[in-house]
Amino acid sequence: MQREIDGVMYEVPTHMAVIMDGNGRWAKKRMMPRMLGHRQGAKVLEQSCEDVWNLGVKYFTVYAFSTENWKRSQEEIAGIMDLLRTYLKDLAKKCNKNNMRMRFIGDRSVLDQDIQDKMREVEEESAQNDGLQFTVALNYGGRDELRRMTMKLAEQVKKGELDASEITEELISRNLDTCELPDPDLLVRTSGEERISNYLLWQLAYAEFYFTDVLWPDMNRKQFIEAIKYYSGRDRRYGGAK
Repeated sequence: MQREIDGVMYEVPTHMAVIMDGNGRWAKKRMMPRMLGHRQGAKVLEQSCEDVWNLGVKYFTVYAFSTENWKRSQEEIAGIMDLLRTYLKDLAKKCNKNNMRMRFIGDRSVLDQDIQDKMREVEEESAQNDGLQFTVALNYGGRDELRRMTMKLAEQVKKGELDASEITEELISRNLDTCELPDPDLLVRTSGEERISNYLLWQLAYAEFYFTDVLWPDMNRKQFIEAIKYYSGRDRRYGGAK
């Protein structure tokens, strides 16, 4: 989609996915506890939703907590979960105020019940909003998502509800956590790392990748414009030739 930004026309991605990396390093550089980095990262995320929407992005999906993040210290995990509780507390009200729809992807079954309840409440109360479609990947892993999808389809085949020959790419996509979302056009990863870290393995098949050295707590509108500028200059052929 063409969009004028600060007087310049850009091709803006409909769906931007982000790996928010660098909270801990941001705090370490400032001789602060890691949790202060996570808190700053959460503040930046709120501002980022406003920034990307104003820049023309319709779908915004962020990697908040992976299935591998459980390997971190119990102290850090507990701090992140408490931060999540604080973030969720008034989220439904904020979503409705900003006409933003909220979704969560990942295996929420292992999260504390109060967190699961609040996630469900936010999703239900924001379901009719047609502004930014904001999705948070929480206890999410691309391989785990594919495992869960495979088990679901295998069970249907076992029961005779589905023939194996009927399993198509479209059917797989409809049974993933992101079934309501278009595939991302652009993946942005902060902090200088250049890998996708088990994120949206199926969905990123034809996405453009933008890597930046900026740490997530330092991410701002200017940085998102740089990502869009990069995306706008790409020639997307989806396997075809021009």
